Amino acid sequence: MADLDYPVSLRYSRDHEWVATTEDNAVVRVGITDFAQEQLGDVVYVDLPETGDSVTAGASCGEVESTKSVSDLIAPVSGTVTEVNDSLDDSPETVNSSPFEDGWMYLVELSDPTQLESLMDSEAYKELIQSEEA
Repeated sequence: MADLDYPVSLRYSRDHEWVATTEDNAVVRVGITDFAQEQLGDVVYVDLPETGDSVTAGASCGEVESTKSVSDLIAPVSGTVTEVNDSLDDSPETVNSSPFEDGWMYLVELSDPTQLESLMDSEAYKELIQSEEA
């Protein structure tokens, strides 16, 4: 298994999404983790929520399709989508090559900023991955 990246500046969900705060603490950037993209294999298509959509933590809000499978994109937080990474329409493989930078999926204006506290830090997420692989 390749060395996976777990940036300490991010928060993580049990569904293998990451959340990054932005300059506006009420808005977060969401993507899938290095572990998730590795498990999926080559990403060939992403179906993302639309700008203006409401997403609910723990509920499906899109799909990520790879050469191996189709997986639901599970919202790690609740709120309103304010921006979508449209470049993934033409280059879905960016999710594989740059999951934490250029491969981000969408921005969400949080319905409750305290919900970030329920997400894991990088150490807890790393432990989750190790327990799933055991």
